[in-house]
Amino acid sequence: MNRAWDEWVAAVFDVVPGRYVLLILLVGAGLAGALWYWFPAWVPRRLPRWRWRWPRRRRPRVKKARAPKPARKPKAKPEKNPEPVVAEAGLADRYAAEGRYAEAIRERLRETVGELAAAGVVTPEPGETATEVAASASARRPALTTPLAGATDLFSEIWYGDRPAGAAQDEHMRALSGEVHARLRDGVQQ
Repeated sequence: MNRAWDEWVAAVFDVVPGRYVLLILLVGAGLAGALWYWFPAWVPRRLPRWRWRWPRRRRPRVKKARAPKPARKPKAKPEKNPEPVVAEAGLADRYAAEGRYAEAIRERLRETVGELAAAGVVTPEPGETATEVAASASARRPALTTPLAGATDLFSEIWYGDRPAGAAQDEHMRALSGEVHARLRDGVQQ
């Protein structure tokens, strides 16, 4: 056996120089190591089975009694024009009391958009920006253009422009959202 091995190695080294054999062995070891490391990614989910399978006796399955599923409740449809939402000491006021004016301004804008949606002026879609909501509200009710533009500009300056927010900006946003609320109330009564 040793002699056959020695003759085979000698025949290989006669055809291929030793440094190339070493290179081939290193590349093969590196490839084997990489395949071993990333094993789950290259193996098929279900490997074929090559062994003989003996037929199994199947046991009868005992079915468990399942509890009936509860009936789904129908979703309540929102009213067409409910009263506008009035935030009394809401989250925005709490943020302002804590000195978190940027969050208070964001929350006041959310409350304003909520009032617009409750009044049926806009239907905010997921991913829609505050400026887009203000533009669609202004198209339906032109009287809201000025306060909404001011509110969205103030919000954008603070949140996207990284400007510091203070009590003055919060009071300005409170005045703008109050103006939107008043114009919505006047528009609903007409």
